[in-house]
Amino acid sequence: MSLRPILIHPDPRLKKVAQPVARITPEIETLAADMLATMYEAPGIGLAAPQIGVGLRVFTMDANRDPEAPRAALVLVNPEVTWASDTPNTYEEGCLSIPDQYGEVTRPAQIRMRWLGLDGKTHEREFDELWATCAQHELDHLDGVLFIDHLSAIKRQMITRKMVKLKRDLARA
Repeated sequence: MSLRPILIHPDPRLKKVAQPVARITPEIETLAADMLATMYEAPGIGLAAPQIGVGLRVFTMDANRDPEAPRAALVLVNPEVTWASDTPNTYEEGCLSIPDQYGEVTRPAQIRMRWLGLDGKTHEREFDELWATCAQHELDHLDGVLFIDHLSAIKRQMITRKMVKLKRDLARA
């Protein structure tokens, strides 16, 4: 298990649609372990494989914010939404690929998702509150969509300019 560098927007790899995983292999298990370690270290509540430069339909999440509770990590391979509520929920989202930038995004308040687990079996679960927001945010990454794509063009351009400056400053350091 090792930490992987997280891509910073703008990076063309973040805008590509990720490819399905054919089957669970030792390489996918290693990827999942690395993603979980990277997500927790960042610290974040979700991480999609494209964010570490891997174009596969895999994401990790743990939206349990209670520091006293045990970790509730999930690894979702080839996830898909099978149902979404009509009730909207607006949440101020952030992203590990867009550090220190936030914006209000409205998404369905509840969803049901189906995915392949590392055990090779199909899983299905309903998510609500922060879990639903996180799952939809990470699924967007697999489709080449960033949370800023849900914001106004002006706000998106402002955040993108800040990220270009951040990347320039990091390259100089």
